[in-house]
Amino acid sequence: MGSAKVTNIAHRGASSYSPENTFAAFDLAKSMGVKDIELDVHFTNDDHIVVIHDERVDRTTDGSGHVREMTLEKIRSLDAGAWFASEFTAEPIRTLGEVLERYKDDLKFHIEIKARDAPGLAARTCDLVRGYGVTGTTTITSFHKQWLVESRKYAPEIPTGWLVPLGSGSLWKDDIIEQALEEDFSQVCPRAELISTTLVNTLHSHGFEVRCHGVFNEDLMIRVINSGADGMTVNFPDKLRQYLITKGLAN
Repeated sequence: MGSAKVTNIAHRGASSYSPENTFAAFDLAKSMGVKDIELDVHFTNDDHIVVIHDERVDRTTDGSGHVREMTLEKIRSLDAGAWFASEFTAEPIRTLGEVLERYKDDLKFHIEIKARDAPGLAARTCDLVRGYGVTGTTTITSFHKQWLVESRKYAPEIPTGWLVPLGSGSLWKDDIIEQALEEDFSQVCPRAELISTTLVNTLHSHGFEVRCHGVFNEDLMIRVINSGADGMTVNFPDKLRQYLITKGLAN
C-alpha cells in the first residue's frame, strides 16, 4: 500500500446518494468532508457553459434533446432532480459559473470537458476558472486529448488531466505516456481496472500525478489505494473517506 495521502474526488458530487452534477450532490459531498469535486460541462445553444454529464438531457432531467440545441433559459426550466428521488424535485441544472461561485472558497474542482465536438469550450472554461480566481484549485480533464491541448495552450497555468481513453477490458498502451509527455499534461488518469503499482511507479517516474476513474465498487477503490495512485473519482466519497481515515491516508 502507498503511504502518501490520497485525493478523494466526489464524482459528479456524492452521486450515489443525490442527483449528479447538482448543488444537492456537491453540497452533500462537502458535508461528508470531501474537498474535491468532479463535474462535467457542455455548451448550450447560446454558448453558456452548463454542468451536465450527457450530451442529451434525457437521462437526468424531465426533458428531451441535445444540450447544444437548447438555450440556457430552456435548460434552466428542466427538473434535474426528480429522476433520482422525489425529494430532489425541481433541482435545476447549474451553470459552471454558479458552481464556481458557490464553492470557490471551500472545494477544489476537476472539470471534465465532456463534449466530443465543442471547439472553444476548453478555452471558455479556462476563462471562467480565471475569472473566479480558482486557477490554483482547478484541473481541466477530458477523454478527448484535443481539449486538453487547447487548455494547455490557452491557460498553461491550469493543470490538465488526461482520462485515458481505454475502455473496459483494454490493455495498457505505453504510447499513452509518450503522448502525455509530448503535450505536457499534469495527470494521467487510467481506469481503475488497469491500475497497478508498476504502472503507478512508471507514471510517477515521468512526473505525472495518477488519478483513477471507473472506481465502481469498493474492491476497485482498495485496488487503487494499494497501487499508490494519488487519487480517484468515486460516487461514494463517504466510504472512501472513512477507509482513508482508518488507514491514515486522508488528505
